[in-house]
Amino acid sequence: MNRKIYHVTKGQDGEWKGKAVGAARASVSGDRKEDVVRRTAEIAKAQPLGQVVIHKENGVIQSERTYGDDPGRYKS
Repeated sequence: MNRKIYHVTKGQDGEWKGKAVGAARASVSGDRKEDVVRRTAEIAKAQPLGQVVIHKENGVIQSERTYGDDPGRYKS
């Protein structure tokens, strides 16, 4: 199953953007990071397997959230 990954980053224009990997443009944009993260997460939750990678203003990864039926990391 393919994982749809979205990154939430701050653009050069000062707006926060939620953009899918490989997409030409952002799916979500706005002035408030919290709003963009929430709306991007809603889009990711609608996928069978979605992930949101949240970045700080300087581009460093702050956290990530995975939604859907995520396969186990380790075999039991």
